[in-house]
Amino acid sequence: MPQYEDYINWRRTFHQYPELSDAEYETTKRLRRILESYDITILDLPLETGLVAEVGQGEQFVAVRTDIDALPIKEQVVHEFTSTNEGMMHACGHDIHMASILAVATKLKEIEAQLTGRVRIIFQPAEELGYGAYHITDTGAIEGAKAVLGYHNYPTLDIGEFAVKPGVITSSVDRFEFKIKGVGAHAAKPEQGNDPVIVLGQLINSVQSIVSRNLSAFDNGVVTIGEVSSGNTWNVIADEAYVQGTVRSFDEEKRNYIEKRLRAIGSGLAEAFDVEIETLYHRLPGAVVNDEKLTEDAKEVAKSVGYNVSVMDQPLTIGEDFSGFSNKYPSVFVFIGSNSEYDLHHPKYDPDERILEKVPEYFVSFVQKLLNEQYQ
Repeated sequence: MPQYEDYINWRRTFHQYPELSDAEYETTKRLRRILESYDITILDLPLETGLVAEVGQGEQFVAVRTDIDALPIKEQVVHEFTSTNEGMMHACGHDIHMASILAVATKLKEIEAQLTGRVRIIFQPAEELGYGAYHITDTGAIEGAKAVLGYHNYPTLDIGEFAVKPGVITSSVDRFEFKIKGVGAHAAKPEQGNDPVIVLGQLINSVQSIVSRNLSAFDNGVVTIGEVSSGNTWNVIADEAYVQGTVRSFDEEKRNYIEKRLRAIGSGLAEAFDVEIETLYHRLPGAVVNDEKLTEDAKEVAKSVGYNVSVMDQPLTIGEDFSGFSNKYPSVFVFIGSNSEYDLHHPKYDPDERILEKVPEYFVSFVQKLLNEQYQ
């Protein structure tokens, strides 16, 4: 069976050949080859990329999930396994995740006869797009799962550190767009046009006031504008302007309220300035919600394998489409230290590979605990 050095090699190979969301074809083939080489069953599912493997026997099962996609980022870290796919990088550590969960699969295969149930190991595509979990759940492959377990490496935690909290642990992630249609004109004759940039300025101020003036000081929410564009030269009044950004929130009530306010701002400014404004709101991952009992179990197992466990005071405002599982099945999602100087989604993100030492043991122990509980 594979050892720690094999986990490192797997990780480096995945890192060297990253693929973007919904295009993880070679990654899926590589995963399949590795799993089949250890005689691990792969379920026959209608998935274009990604896969679900299975170890064990019996009716009841738990699931363990990893993501597999990379980001459209040009890597700035120089090492012997730097990305060879131009403009693509495993800048979120999904290469680490894949290697560690492959290790889990092989370790479980080694003790398969001792397992008192089944384990379905999910290699999920398209996490970065926010809907990859649904590719898996739509197949029915984990219908009836007693628990779904997942994790994310976290650069600001040291190796050996483990963080979790019950309830909401990551925010929902939404995207908004405003498409403003005015009337273009010569810059010297503004009276002949209807300048969308004037509307743009008002819109930015209005959007940025939602959190500071519409939400209570006791509410949590983030509204950030990420892109603003209009025109392409100095002496022309443009006929269009565009704004897009993100909303992060922790409960559906605030999420719904912010969407309502954004739509009202768009319609109100359209009427006030006599322009057309199309307001688009895209709901991406919801908030990840941890089951309370599974959270306590996770802490107990993590301590038993040697992690320094801490309970988070607040959820994180990052998005994670593990919510596609936690909204349907009892689940727990944790953060494990990867000790990188640079954060996730940064071109210099460089996690410490020693994270691979304990992660497999954590998941194998957790799976055994849950399966044994079911048959007591």
